[in-house]
Amino acid sequence: MKVRAFGNTDMQITPIGFGSWAVGGGDWSFGWGLQDDKASIEAIQRSLDLGMNWIDTAPVYGLGHSEEVVAEAIKGRSEKPYVFTKCSLVWDSQRNITSSLSAASVRREVEDSLRRLNVDVIDLMQIHWPNPDPDIEEGWTTMAELQAEGKIRYLGVSNFSVDQMRRAQAIAPISSLQPPYSLLSRDIEEEILPFCQEHNIGVIVYSPMASGMLTGAMTRERVADFPENDWRRNNPEFQEPRLSRNLALAALLSELGERHGRSAGEVAIAWTLRHPAVTAAIVGGRNGSQIAGIIGAGDFRLSGDEIGEIEEFVRSNP
Repeated sequence: MKVRAFGNTDMQITPIGFGSWAVGGGDWSFGWGLQDDKASIEAIQRSLDLGMNWIDTAPVYGLGHSEEVVAEAIKGRSEKPYVFTKCSLVWDSQRNITSSLSAASVRREVEDSLRRLNVDVIDLMQIHWPNPDPDIEEGWTTMAELQAEGKIRYLGVSNFSVDQMRRAQAIAPISSLQPPYSLLSRDIEEEILPFCQEHNIGVIVYSPMASGMLTGAMTRERVADFPENDWRRNNPEFQEPRLSRNLALAALLSELGERHGRSAGEVAIAWTLRHPAVTAAIVGGRNGSQIAGIIGAGDFRLSGDEIGEIEEFVRSNP
């Protein structure tokens, strides 16, 4: 895969990177059901072997477990990938998740992530969610201090509005934004993506396959069989009336992909990468075979006519 300049950093990253939300397992509020650690490690290592050069994780994924799995997967590799993680979502001894951007909390999270990931410096530390909003300045100032101390290379934000990014920029430069973006979630196109282009902020989008809905492998039966600890059971995109429409969209993506020997998921990812403001997309995988089915998205490009077919479906099926 060809690499791309990542915002104002010196990092050159591949158009897709490994997202480790699901590898955190099912034992927390937003888990994806039971997950085997050996399969997670296989998925991460397979993604790196096939050319991805960065991994995105977060402490809250599995309440620390995802970072530990990432550390195990990259241990001993001669070429280490870039590792991106986050802060602001914290939990207590009863595993209740809350938000904090206090200086003490951010410092503690960074130190804990360094330990769990077994690294000396975090390549990109991102504020996961801008909550509590009044504390954005305190949290961002603390991250800038930790960057000056050599514990963080670059600073990023996730799920921020333009106004919130402006507030952070007044304190220290933003290197990246991580927003949701897919054919089912396009709100960032109007204001956020143009702002990032204007200010040379790299954009790595998450959920480009809409949490599995647009992979081509989703069915009504599979949705009905989601385990109790799969957060998607409560996602409106997996319920009627949206479910029928979304499955029809996935069928169109499968049809487009078949013309090129690509999967529907690869088409969905390529659609996000078509936008000039998008640097790269985060793609998840729970085993090595899933990675093999999406790795081609890194080099795949849709034609103008194919993008037009997709847009026509969206217009006709709002």
